[in-house]
Amino acid sequence: MTRRTLVAALAAPSVLRAAEPIRLRVSVETPPTHGRTISAADFCRKVQKASNGTIKTELFDSGQLFTDLTVVTALVQNQVEMSIPGTWGLAGFVPSVDVSQLPVMYARPVEVAHRVIDGKTGQMINAEIAAKLRMRVLGRWLDLGFENWYGTTKKLISLDDLKDLKIRNSGGAGKAWRTRFLGAIPNTTPMPNVALALSQGTFDGLITTNETAAAGSLWESRVHYVLEDHQTFSFYVPLIAGAFWQGLSADHQALLSEVWDSSLAGYRANMAAAQVTARQKLTAHGMVITVPDTAQTDAVRTRMLAQQDGLVKQWRITPAIATQALTDVG
Repeated sequence: MTRRTLVAALAAPSVLRAAEPIRLRVSVETPPTHGRTISAADFCRKVQKASNGTIKTELFDSGQLFTDLTVVTALVQNQVEMSIPGTWGLAGFVPSVDVSQLPVMYARPVEVAHRVIDGKTGQMINAEIAAKLRMRVLGRWLDLGFENWYGTTKKLISLDDLKDLKIRNSGGAGKAWRTRFLGAIPNTTPMPNVALALSQGTFDGLITTNETAAAGSLWESRVHYVLEDHQTFSFYVPLIAGAFWQGLSADHQALLSEVWDSSLAGYRANMAAAQVTARQKLTAHGMVITVPDTAQTDAVRTRMLAQQDGLVKQWRITPAIATQALTDVG
């Protein structure tokens, strides 16, 4: 009987395969201490537990597998099952995600950013991502936080101080445009290479958030000044490779969506708290933070708005999405 059972099992390898857990690899660019990585790790733990081990999760942080600039291609090619890239990593594939970089969004409160991305604008963008890339947006986007200017040797007291500086950004047409608009020179470098490049003087500063600057201990890389203009509120987009998603049962699809949706409010709250703690950490390590007054940022937004219609066309943002964003801003 034992021999017949073994022979039958070997003759039906699909039975063995069915018993194997589903492998869900999650790739993020940020280090273990960063809020995105912490959120991804929590999500992985919850999925594995909720699935009773039928889904086995593996988290790869610090760009071990892919950076934000390469992971979208990896998802399209089904080289990894999930990632939570920043919108800047998606903009080259789905330009409409750059709607948060439009002049109308410059230096707006977080409530406005959420109203746009959680509302109809975000739903339209998600549909466009699914149609163009054939992948699943798992749910509402994860907050990163406000992006600002961070400099090395030159004091940043006002936006005029950015003139002629070489400023690193993480990608996307919007950040490069805003850098040039204020007289600086844009540079795009993957996050894992930033600390070394700063130490070597490859660029004079960067666009990032307090949390990312603190997680990377950028004071050790000669960053001394912060111009906190809250130029844009950045997000991460939870993406599932299309072939992987289609291969899941309806129950597993619902499980992944439910775990993400039920956890997101906590993740966003943690990210907001992390930005506050990170700011305190930056000042404790000697960084000088200057906040431009509202009159200055409002004046800059007004100047920027004169170019918005042209930017929508230049950045290839779907006009209906740009129009909806204007409505959602209110």
